[in-house]
Amino acid sequence: MGLTSKAVLALAASLAVLLFAATIWLWPRLARRGVRAVAGRIGLLLATQVAVFVSVGLMANNSFLFYGSWADLFGQQQDLGVVTDHAPGSAAPGNMVRVGTQTPDVPGGSRPTKGGRIDKVVVSGRASGIDSPAYVYLPPEYFQPAYAGRKFPAVVVLTGYPGTAENLLKGLRYPQTALERVKAGKAQPMILVMLRPTVAPPRDTECVDIADGPQTETFFAKDLPRAISESYRVGKRARNWGIIGNSTGGYCALKIGLHHPDRFSVSAGLSAYYKAAEDPTTGDLFHGDEAARNRADLLWTLENRPPAGGSFLVTTSRQGEGNLRGTKDFIKRVKAPARVSSIVLDSGGHNFNTWRREIPSALDWMSGRLSEN
Repeated sequence: MGLTSKAVLALAASLAVLLFAATIWLWPRLARRGVRAVAGRIGLLLATQVAVFVSVGLMANNSFLFYGSWADLFGQQQDLGVVTDHAPGSAAPGNMVRVGTQTPDVPGGSRPTKGGRIDKVVVSGRASGIDSPAYVYLPPEYFQPAYAGRKFPAVVVLTGYPGTAENLLKGLRYPQTALERVKAGKAQPMILVMLRPTVAPPRDTECVDIADGPQTETFFAKDLPRAISESYRVGKRARNWGIIGNSTGGYCALKIGLHHPDRFSVSAGLSAYYKAAEDPTTGDLFHGDEAARNRADLLWTLENRPPAGGSFLVTTSRQGEGNLRGTKDFIKRVKAPARVSSIVLDSGGHNFNTWRREIPSALDWMSGRLSEN
């Protein structure tokens, strides 16, 4: 059983409950004096506390995915990456290589026509020079004969910093939620391209093109949609593409959508902030270039640049989030022909639970604004 499996969590929780019950039941017998009685009390209390600690740790790990496997937890995952050389012409037309596949964690997931498929790919950016791994979720309809000639809208999905793309699969459950929304008749089938915004790890580049550094904005705005469109049945127009993310990924999604409405017509920022962070994790992003710093400030851009098109979705909560004021400012500054929508929860912190509450409605919203052709 895997570290993140529900069976392991249920087993640990059951053991904690049994040990607690045993402590209550046996305590009168162990209330005597003597080495054996004292050792018994210590043993039961210690075992119960360890079981409770393990249960809480497993719950936290399942929510935030600090460790993905037992080997990862115990430091045994030490295999180095292997460089694979590809002969000219062996890669996909858009400089994308598929390195593996996996089945979605949904009923019937073993059959692509029922559960879809998740491809693990590496995208090599022509313009940016950046290589980044990603997961591509293909919905069941992609494999069904009735849709054989159809192109699908695509949504780029970004984690926060320093999250991993696996968080989008296991913690935020994007493929499962997308499938559920289609089955419920709330959304159309869409291809999801899931990755983290940290394409030059460990540096947080804030999706900025850094002078003499990583060209992250170019990668997301140009290289990624080009590679995916040339490798899968996805349209190449802005109305075919959306981008969504949480936290840093939310800032990046709004930034890319705001600056590139000709590439992405729909952008959603879950718990986003609106100005590029500048701290030890980012390093010097702008090298004294105030124009570049202002451009990375979304509120400044909305106020000082001519309005462009696109639809934006922003989310916050009245209690628990720190971006409420910034979100209200963003909404006020969006001007036609652009459009803006929002999700405002009564309460919700900056965490996976909050984003899981927002993702279904966000996917429905994006689906209604994207076109397959």
